[in-house]
Amino acid sequence: MDNEYIQALRKEVKKEFTADKARYWHTIGVAETSACLAMRYGVDMQKAFTAGLLHDCAKCYSDEQLIEICESNNIEITQAERLSPYLLHAKAGAFFAGTKYGIDDEDICNAIRYHSTGHPGMTPLEEIVFIADYMEPLRNKADNLDEIRALVFKDIKEAIYRVTLSTIEYLKKRNKPIDPLTQETCDYYKSTGGF
Repeated sequence: MDNEYIQALRKEVKKEFTADKARYWHTIGVAETSACLAMRYGVDMQKAFTAGLLHDCAKCYSDEQLIEICESNNIEITQAERLSPYLLHAKAGAFFAGTKYGIDDEDICNAIRYHSTGHPGMTPLEEIVFIADYMEPLRNKADNLDEIRALVFKDIKEAIYRVTLSTIEYLKKRNKPIDPLTQETCDYYKSTGGF
């Protein structure tokens, strides 16, 4: 993966989001934030940028289309995903990363797959894309963004715990379903970090 490849990929992603400029700029924000965090945590910057760039590559599909994409490609759909099909954009995105964009790096594909829910014991690249999606510069709605942005460069694992806890609290307040994987991620990072 070199800069020329990444620039070509960036152009392809931009074409995908011609109807959704905000989603494109969010994607660029996640890619750049992922690259910055990769420098901090000693992860391959190009892999981080690529995973960030493709993390929402299936976001432009409707819930019904995401279900169809997953069912027709034998991608498991959990009960939580059936209740909240928008979560499937992560699994469909990982699938497209391989089939549409030619990514054969499992760590990149898994970073895309788990960027919404996380999972216990994420790889450093998975952690980076997960947290970058929450805190990239154009994000401005979460109450704890300033805290997370400062914390993530000191302790990414504590930042992940705080983000998952915040996400769970947000969903509970709105009486929305919580993906069990998000709860498991929160519990894992709480127990391993001693928070």
